[in-house]
Amino acid sequence: MKVKQTPIAAAVSLALLGASLAAQAQEAQAPASAQLEQVVVTGIRAALQTSATIKKNATAIVDAVSAEDVGKLPDSDVGQALGRIPGISVGRDFGVGASVSIRGTDPQMTYTTLNGQTVASTGWYDQKDVDRSFNYSLLPPELIGGMEVYKSSQADITEGGIGGTVIVKTRMPLDQAAHTAFASVKVGKGSTSGVSREASALYSWRNEAKTFGVLLAGAAEKGNYIRHGIEADNRWNGDVEPTVFVQDRKRQAVNLTLQARPVQGLDLSLNYLHLNYDANNSNTSQYIFTAEDPQNCKLTNPVNGVCTLHVRGAADPSSEHVFFQNWVRRASMSSDSLVLNGSWRGEGYKVSAVGGSTKADGGTDQTTNFAYVNAPPTDPDGWGTANAFSPLPLWTGTIDATGKKLKLSPSSSQNITLSNLPAQSQSESWANGRGPNRDKEDFLQLDASIDLNGGFLTAFKAGLRSTDHTFTKSGQVGLYAAAPKTVDTASLFSGTVPLGSWTVAKPNIGAMLAAAAGNLTGWVEDRSAYGVLNEKNTAAYGMFDFEAEQLRGNFGLRYVHTKATATGYAFDGTLWPTTDPNYVSNNDGWSKSQTSQSASYGKFLPSLNLAYDLQKDTILRFALAQAMTRPNFANMFLTQVVGFNDKNTQNDGFNYGTPNLKPQTSNQFDLGIEHYYGRGNLVSAALFYKRISNFITTTTQYHQKVGVVSPDTGLDDWILTRYINAGGGTIKGTELQVNHGFGNGFGVQANYTYADAKAPASSYEDQLNMFTLSSKHNVNAVGYFENETYMARLAYNWRSKYMVRESGWYGNRMHDAYGSLDLSLGWNITKQLRLSFDATNLLKTDDLQYGVANPNSTVRPSLKAGFPAWGFDGERTYRLGLSAKF
Repeated sequence: MKVKQTPIAAAVSLALLGASLAAQAQEAQAPASAQLEQVVVTGIRAALQTSATIKKNATAIVDAVSAEDVGKLPDSDVGQALGRIPGISVGRDFGVGASVSIRGTDPQMTYTTLNGQTVASTGWYDQKDVDRSFNYSLLPPELIGGMEVYKSSQADITEGGIGGTVIVKTRMPLDQAAHTAFASVKVGKGSTSGVSREASALYSWRNEAKTFGVLLAGAAEKGNYIRHGIEADNRWNGDVEPTVFVQDRKRQAVNLTLQARPVQGLDLSLNYLHLNYDANNSNTSQYIFTAEDPQNCKLTNPVNGVCTLHVRGAADPSSEHVFFQNWVRRASMSSDSLVLNGSWRGEGYKVSAVGGSTKADGGTDQTTNFAYVNAPPTDPDGWGTANAFSPLPLWTGTIDATGKKLKLSPSSSQNITLSNLPAQSQSESWANGRGPNRDKEDFLQLDASIDLNGGFLTAFKAGLRSTDHTFTKSGQVGLYAAAPKTVDTASLFSGTVPLGSWTVAKPNIGAMLAAAAGNLTGWVEDRSAYGVLNEKNTAAYGMFDFEAEQLRGNFGLRYVHTKATATGYAFDGTLWPTTDPNYVSNNDGWSKSQTSQSASYGKFLPSLNLAYDLQKDTILRFALAQAMTRPNFANMFLTQVVGFNDKNTQNDGFNYGTPNLKPQTSNQFDLGIEHYYGRGNLVSAALFYKRISNFITTTTQYHQKVGVVSPDTGLDDWILTRYINAGGGTIKGTELQVNHGFGNGFGVQANYTYADAKAPASSYEDQLNMFTLSSKHNVNAVGYFENETYMARLAYNWRSKYMVRESGWYGNRMHDAYGSLDLSLGWNITKQLRLSFDATNLLKTDDLQYGVANPNSTVRPSLKAGFPAWGFDGERTYRLGLSAKF
């Protein structure tokens, strides 16, 4: 059989071959390398050496990122730094690394911990699902001491990650020299975004006896992020909308650690971590309606019926419109964790306890909308906005949607300035809301280990863990004044911002929020948005460590029990009187009483990890385990209702979530070989396989009676959709990795991951059997040079296409392959002072997403047949930094 080698595979093969030859050459010169044993390695080589040592000594399958030299991570957040590890794909969200996928799994299957414990997290954007994943954009890299990614399971690691477990570790003061100090300032600028400013600092102290220490670290960032491109929903008069998103972001983080060793064997620590992210933003869109003049459609896709080439030579003011819309949100999220840890090591045993609490608050604190349309005064088409009949420029030109990137070529000026808007404006009465969420977990864990002398078994470990986790989502609707006030339109905008190849007035976020708040008389709870999930989890485990000559490892069993309770308002069809001063249409059909459902389940999770030393520096690894991931929160909230009293007789339905869903489980194994040589050099290859069961999918029943009559139809006739466990999926793949440092300061890193991940097509509305956010190919290639004075690093990260799935407005779409070329330069001015320069996405790769859903699926036509539904321009960013370390 002839094997066809792709360019990716060929490049990786050459990299591994070159590293293998380099390893053989270096081993052949053993006497010369022996003379380097006394060299103190710092910087990139030190970080690689630490990571290789962690990987080599682990009994499980582990990869690590080391922040050994404080602040040397070139990435702006922890998520992006994890993307350098083999098998890790980072989901970017609004310019930052927000989610992590391990070996082709959904990010929901990645469990993230801080020093082994949960970190509470909520989102700040109201268009995102409520989920279990940790938002990595919260955490700046300067605050961490390192990260370990466990790709295989073992009994003493908290359950929850079918893909793997990420352990983020903070620094401990008794591990630092007394009066260790670090400070850094950075200034950044993007090719589209504004200026960003960052500062971080760390101070660690311990007494001379090394029995007590204090560490304080902090980081802050302030910047302006801008993203512009084109969205094409094509569900409102064939709409295509050039869009610009502007975010004023602030990030703060503080970590305080107290550590004491008052007597030999006793170790106590108290750790407090505060994370905060302010993300006020505006989203401005200029809607162009291609269906208003269907005669100008020159090409139509035969599969989805969507116009892919539209040419308008002249505008017709009597039938054509432009809609200029500005969504503005006050948004934030914060997370606070307080953890007390203690351990006692005696003769041949160790006992430890950790307890604490983590909580997060976040979401949209206020939402408003200012919309403008050039509709005639009589408004015959129902263009109901507070600011109608504005002289907005009508579209003329070409809209080309035949490729992966939608292209707009105007033949007339499309600029929107204050002269195109009315002198007075007011916010839309229907668009005032807020959606705060809260996440909280209290936890207690007890562990003990006993040394077993004189046999194959070297230690026995056992432990108990108990958590009480509550996630609360909520919503409120703003009551709009009967006689709303208008404000000067000029006060609502400040400057201009690019939109397509033209410019539009830029929203003044604070002014719009203030103007909208001035027309609100109060807030009313939106009972349709309310939901509470409580999980009480308990776990117990037992695990043996073993070692005999060349063989070492562990085997164990973990038992997990979960009781889940979901609470929400009951839907009974109650119509509330519109004369009630607190009436809002969102509450029609919802009663004032709440209802709850509870369910429980238990799971045994066995695991085995083996490491066999084929030679002194060559290790064969094997892992076998069952892992689990609990159902996503979005599938467990109770009833959602659509179509009640909406004058549309075709869409009346109940969507039922339930806490009765079982966790997804995976039977998985790993096989790998690793060869270590020199300082931090390694070559490795691994195979992995996961068979996942209990996928969550939906079942639908039509013409069902539920005891509720919809006023618009007069019928108790509903479509019922329920979440259920059904079907299974598989992930199989391979990882290849090489790290090699040459003797002249140059070095290379390269890794490649192939992950063939197939999920049940019935699990997704698009009916595609692809895991969410899973790329089949992932490549990292890094070249670097470093000496005592200078450092240079050029890194390329590439991943193949992957599915993005979001409920609500945006839906399911394919993200095109994405690659980023990044450059880092450093100059050690003195032993204490360092100047750095970082540039990311030098190639300005665009963010392109297009429709690929099954033609028979129920998703909208613009998400089928390759239609370019979403395209945002790539941005190159630069950062200049100065740091001092003492």
